[in-house]
Amino acid sequence: MKFRLNSVSTRLFLAIFATCLLLVVTMHQGVRMSFQHGFLGYIKENDQQRAELISSALAEQYELSGNWMFLLSNDRAFFNILRAVEHQHRNSKPNNHKRWRTVFWVYDNKDRLIFGRDVPLPNNVIREPVVTGNGDTVGWLVASYENGINNELDQRFDEQQLYTSWIIAGLSLFVALIATLFLARGFLRPIKRLLEGTNQLARGDFSARVPDVGRDELGQLAKDFNHLASTLEKNEQMRRDYMADISHELRTPLSVLQGELEAVQDGVRQATPETINSLLMETQTLIKLVNDLHQLSLSDRGSLVYRKQPVDIIPLIDMAIGQARWRLEDRKLTLERHFIEQCIVFADPDRLTQLFYNLMENSLRYTDPMGKIIIQVTQENNQLVINWEDSAPGLTVEQCNHLFERFYRVEESRNRASGGSGLGLAICYNIVEAHNGSIQASSSDLGGVRITVRLPIPSKEKE
Repeated sequence: MKFRLNSVSTRLFLAIFATCLLLVVTMHQGVRMSFQHGFLGYIKENDQQRAELISSALAEQYELSGNWMFLLSNDRAFFNILRAVEHQHRNSKPNNHKRWRTVFWVYDNKDRLIFGRDVPLPNNVIREPVVTGNGDTVGWLVASYENGINNELDQRFDEQQLYTSWIIAGLSLFVALIATLFLARGFLRPIKRLLEGTNQLARGDFSARVPDVGRDELGQLAKDFNHLASTLEKNEQMRRDYMADISHELRTPLSVLQGELEAVQDGVRQATPETINSLLMETQTLIKLVNDLHQLSLSDRGSLVYRKQPVDIIPLIDMAIGQARWRLEDRKLTLERHFIEQCIVFADPDRLTQLFYNLMENSLRYTDPMGKIIIQVTQENNQLVINWEDSAPGLTVEQCNHLFERFYRVEESRNRASGGSGLGLAICYNIVEAHNGSIQASSSDLGGVRITVRLPIPSKEKE
């Protein structure tokens, strides 16, 4: 892992390691304070126990003598008691009394000094009563104790503990360093994969994918990244296909126009009314294609103006049927209509008229002569259902799934011959989607295609 101050990996490593360092230092100081407090308590408790033993020994000597003369007449008697008590307390050989850190005083029951230097008592002292066997308090043993670690032996023990604690803290920091390296690397591995994938997307490689392992936030981010890359790849492919289809659609009528005009220019063909009509028809095909492209681009980006209002769709469908009546008769097509009396939807009447005109145009172009067209309008719950079906030729299920894609051709040569641009149904799809509806294609019982349009009905109409 490369260390750069401005990189996320370095900052993450420093953050984790700084946290571990703070925890180790805090624990070390806490352990030191706990040890010192406990060790001082141990020293004080040890001195308290020693004072109790000395007090008991003094009480026994007092009972044997009947007074404090054994101590007043012989100072060495107290030190003999100290040696005996120390030997009993430590279960070891008697030590030299000069090495004791405690200073003792003995007072009688009237607070008269029996043993010890006649100096003011320090603040840190232990007062232990000298009680005989019959329960009489005949005096007091006063022992000083240090509120700290001043004894040489205790200081060496404390220094050894301090050294050991620093060794443990150092080892803990080393383990924390190694663990932090692995943790930072493990945390940043999926982020690095996402960064590499993002760089690939920025270079235009939309096939980039990252492993979506894990169920945490990074795993969800990886899934979202893959979904984004898949969408971009699909959109890029659609854009390329779209440009290729546009070029292909424009090339044919332009090539025809160029050939006709060059033939007239070279004198191969005369500028007869038939020639001019042929050129005019190709020009009209170009104009229709450009207009369809313009309408589709507007509907794709939501720029079409929709002036929605309550409207009855039955007259709109009848209007589309009326405009196509002479073409129905010319192709000898039979049309059946099964409408409900009235159905009000909240929609743009102009866009719905365009929708029904395109559906009718699709049926007129791609239905064999002597065929049949059935238009049925029903109401299901809170939806208006329009079934627009025709007779042969039909489509497969896969063809029906692609029918609303722009420039989709079932039979390319026949579609071009019929003058279709392959954009009418794509425009229908956008119009229905803009009205919060749905449009689907399926096989018809008549042998052709059934197009089902569903439009929402306002709730007030339902009531």
